[in-house]
Amino acid sequence: MSNKVAVLGSINVDTTYHMERFPEPGETLAAKDKSSAPGGKGANQAVAAARSGSQTYFIGMVGTDAEGKFMREALQADGIDTSHIGNDPHHGTGTALVTLDANGQNDIMVYGGANQAMTTANLKDLDALMEEVDFLVTQFETPQEVALAAFKTAKAHDVITVLNPAPAKEILPELLAYTDVIAPNETESALLSGIEITDEASLVQTAQAFQAKGVTTTLITLGSKGAFFATKDDYGIVPAFKVKAVDTTAAGDTFLGALISQLDPAMTNLADAIRYAQRASSLTVQRIGAMPSIPTEAEVTAALAND
Repeated sequence: MSNKVAVLGSINVDTTYHMERFPEPGETLAAKDKSSAPGGKGANQAVAAARSGSQTYFIGMVGTDAEGKFMREALQADGIDTSHIGNDPHHGTGTALVTLDANGQNDIMVYGGANQAMTTANLKDLDALMEEVDFLVTQFETPQEVALAAFKTAKAHDVITVLNPAPAKEILPELLAYTDVIAPNETESALLSGIEITDEASLVQTAQAFQAKGVTTTLITLGSKGAFFATKDDYGIVPAFKVKAVDTTAAGDTFLGALISQLDPAMTNLADAIRYAQRASSLTVQRIGAMPSIPTEAEVTAALAND
C-alpha cells in the first residue's frame, strides 16, 4: 500500500519527566529522568503514516525558533514533505510537558503556540496538494476553522477526510458534514455524541448518530478492548494485542497514522487495516517517547508474522 496522505495538525517539542508516581496537588516530587523528543498529535500521525510506507505531506505552523527548526528537520528525516509548514514570527513552536509514571500512564500539558495561531490564510497551495493525496487527516490541536476550510477543499477534490477529535472539545457542527471518517476514543466519542460507551449497542448507537450528521465511517478506540468500526454496511470490534505498556504517549496517533497508511480509499480492507494499526500501536507503547517510539512498516509486519 502506498497511500498519499496529508496531515494538517500540531507540531510540538515534548519534554517528558519520568516519575515513580504523579504528584498530589501542592506536592513536589523528584523526577527519575528527563527527556525531550519531537511530538505533537499531527506530527506523530504523519510520522506513523510515513514509517508505514505512505507518501506524507504536513500542513502546519512553527515558530521562528530553534524548536521549529528541530521539528522541521525531524519530519524531513522521515521523508515527510514540509513545504506546507509556515513560520509564525509572533508565536513560539508548540511544546508539551509530559509526566510519565512507573506504570506507563501519562499526564500531558500542552502550549499551543504557533499551532493555535494558524488561520485559513496559512492554507496556501491547498488545491494543488489535494490533487496529489488520497487522505487528509486532522485533529483538534489546531483551530477547527482551519480544519473546516481544509476539509471543504479536500472534498472538492474527492479526498477522504479523517477527523481525530482530540483533545476532546466542542465541535463546529459543520465540520462533521465534511468528515468521512471520525476516529475518537471512548471519552471523545461520548463528548461529541452525548452517548456513553458501555456496550456494543451503545457503540452502534454512536455510529448511527455520527452517520446522521454526515460521517460515513466511525472508528472508536477502546484501549485494551480493541477498536470498534462501523460503516453503512458493517460493524465490528477488532481486539487489541496484549502487551506490557511502558509509555502510552502517541499510542492513539500511531494507530491512526498506521491505519491510514494501509487503508484502501474504497474502505474495502478496514478490519485488516485496523489490525495492522493495533499492532503498530502495541509496539509504540512498549517504548519511551512519542515520535521515537513509532514503529516502521517492517517492524509491524514482522510482529504480525509472529502472532
